[in-house]
Amino acid sequence: MTIHISAKKEDISNIVIMPGDPLRAKLIAERYLENYKLINSTRNMFGYTGFYKNKRITVMASGMGNASMGIYSYELFNDYDVDYIIRIGTMGSYTNELNLFDLILADKSYSNTSYGKNMGYHENNIESSSKINDIIEETGKKCGINILRRNIHCTDTFYEKDYSEFLNYGCIGVEMETFALFTNAKLLNKNASAVLTVTDNLVTKEKLTSEEREQSTIKMIELVLDSALNL
Repeated sequence: MTIHISAKKEDISNIVIMPGDPLRAKLIAERYLENYKLINSTRNMFGYTGFYKNKRITVMASGMGNASMGIYSYELFNDYDVDYIIRIGTMGSYTNELNLFDLILADKSYSNTSYGKNMGYHENNIESSSKINDIIEETGKKCGINILRRNIHCTDTFYEKDYSEFLNYGCIGVEMETFALFTNAKLLNKNASAVLTVTDNLVTKEKLTSEEREQSTIKMIELVLDSALNL
């Protein structure tokens, strides 16, 4: 057990699917996992381990932002011997070339957060796991799901006013957790990736309703679960 996770070591799979929202983790377990059990409820950061098509998988929430993702992904990698973490979440688009409901596979994460520097990583760009990304891309092709493999901006400021700087780094959109996740994976010699659904467009001002957001994540969840079968 750690300060933030009350599970026993054997209760957590080496593969973790990580939404931000604890209730989304609960929904995934209830809808997709067989013989699942609640393995963490400390601070209501729900985690569940069960079987998806006979593959043992843990689904656990990360909370919002680099700080929260940093804590949970570090403890999972370092203390629970997790080898793979795939974040699933939503993002805002920096370009009118993206449509609502599009799926983005994060190739690199760019951030001006201090998280990496505090952990001993002094670059503003960090790559995700090509091993996981290749599997997700191939799974998407087999399932007829179009995925865009692109760079993403990871911010600590949800209501940031000016995002023009981040276009120079090839970032097509923004979210809040990938940089900490990818940093921990790199420092601990693990694998991490992220699949994100476009729910807001900061150029056109289009956005999904709360109900549409919930429905929009189903394709993303099923893609990542099917990809995890090959890890």
